[in-house]
Amino acid sequence: MLKLAGIIRTSVVIAMVLTLASCSAQYRNHGYVPTDAELQQIIVGKDTKQTVAELVGRPSAEGVLSENEWFYVESRFRHYTYNDPEEIEREVLVISFDNSERVANIERFGMEDGRVIALSRRVTSSSVRDTTFLRQLLGNLGNITPDQFGQTP
Repeated sequence: MLKLAGIIRTSVVIAMVLTLASCSAQYRNHGYVPTDAELQQIIVGKDTKQTVAELVGRPSAEGVLSENEWFYVESRFRHYTYNDPEEIEREVLVISFDNSERVANIERFGMEDGRVIALSRRVTSSSVRDTTFLRQLLGNLGNITPDQFGQTP
């Protein structure tokens, strides 16, 4: 009997530990940003796209409007139980190149530097105001002139 109580107690403790472990947050990292030590090897005005690719690797994204910018993006997400993943950290490194493909600038941005930009909007505004169908129908009566009757299109 004493042995059975010990097995039950151990099983309950294991179940509680597993339950608590499943409720803890999990963290995942996405992307890559070169370290400061790697960036120290890049010389502004001297290094080219080729040498930057050899030193720190190719970026995860390039400029959309201009091919003279490389973007390295790294994010950290927190996954907690059944909730949607939440981005808790983001770092963006931008390496800009001049027209001769030499490094012109190196900038680092964090989440606090970001702002929301609407890239596209898919909202169609209606020209119909807050009027009923009957009001719209009767409102068109004054727009028809007698010379429009009898005309063929």
